[in-house]
Amino acid sequence: MKIYFAASIRGGRNDASLYQALIDDLKTRHTVLTEHIGNPNLTADGQIQLTDQAIRDRDIDWLKAADMVVAETTNPSLGVGYELAYAEKIKTPVLILHRDQVNHLSAMINGTGYFDKIFSYQTVADALAILQRELP
Repeated sequence: MKIYFAASIRGGRNDASLYQALIDDLKTRHTVLTEHIGNPNLTADGQIQLTDQAIRDRDIDWLKAADMVVAETTNPSLGVGYELAYAEKIKTPVLILHRDQVNHLSAMINGTGYFDKIFSYQTVADALAILQRELP
């Protein structure tokens, strides 16, 4: 299965190591199209060697190619919100991981019936267990 992993870049990179752990786990069973999201060298400036248009076009192509979107939404991100809405538009299944004790999930995401796989977790181990259960 091809996974589009969505998480904050320009919205903040405090959880980059968490993203990498989730991506590493997914890669043991699936293809992750956006594995650069977990790169610890990727800063909130993003991929500065590419134009914003090039990033947007590439990411839309990856979204269209994906069988599933996995989004870590704890750190609010306009880009992740856009990606989730796009996934809904093209009817790509979505799995959302969120740490409620850190931040509230946007009502626009939580209140959308299409997003029926929203999982709250507290630890990396919890998140990995969810991924292994939901995406064997």
